[in-house]
Amino acid sequence: QVQLVESGGGLVQAGGSLRLSCAASGRYFSIKLMGWYRQAPGKERELVATMTSGNSTNYSDSVKGRFTISRDNAKNTVFLRMNNLKPEDTAVYYCTCVSQESRWSYDDVYWGQGTQVTVSS
Repeated sequence: QVQLVESGGGLVQAGGSLRLSCAASGRYFSIKLMGWYRQAPGKERELVATMTSGNSTNYSDSVKGRFTISRDNAKNTVFLRMNNLKPEDTAVYYCTCVSQESRWSYDDVYWGQGTQVTVSS
């Protein structure tokens, strides 16, 4: 199984920047995708950005052009650089990982515990 640990959240004023990091550890055969979702109070968890081991990326329209996802496949680490932050970006940001546990297994989905990002106006 995979354990995910996020870091880098905090409090920033509108227009500022933060960088989130997420490192995967544990036993697995391969990691197919890593990415970020977020959840604000009273709202559903929503996509922020994902990136595959083949470097294909997918961004929510609300963050496109402001956020950049990157991945270090060798270290099984994913990053999210957030620029020009807005108050509506305030949420708990969750790291996600899609991994194949062994040659004989299907893909599994894992989630980190989340890191709080708060953007003040």
